[in-house]
Amino acid sequence: MKKLSILLLSIFAVILIGCSGSDRYRGAWKATNPDGLKYDIIFDTKSLTINDTTGKSQKFDYTQNSVEFNNSVENYGINLGNGTKLKLTFPDSKQESLGLIKDEAGNVMYTISRSAYIR
Repeated sequence: MKKLSILLLSIFAVILIGCSGSDRYRGAWKATNPDGLKYDIIFDTKSLTINDTTGKSQKFDYTQNSVEFNNSVENYGINLGNGTKLKLTFPDSKQESLGLIKDEAGNVMYTISRSAYIR
């Protein structure tokens, strides 16, 4: 019985960890949308905050639902608490500080960088 309890607790912990954001994209990003507007985006373990240049801030809970690696391109699927589905794409494994945030249809919503606003 004790072994079964430990096993169930271990499985539950793995499920909880699997739903939180990856270390790959956690942290602060400088983002630019297709219109050239600038934002600061912060990924925490289970929440995402988007700040614009006027000081307006939006916070969303999220879960990570997929991870894909294909020809050195990394893709992470996340579901926001409001039902929106996003994909974080890192097209070059050698440029870990550059990426894209896309909507469910694959349209680029933001270009992201750890150090600069990139269009």
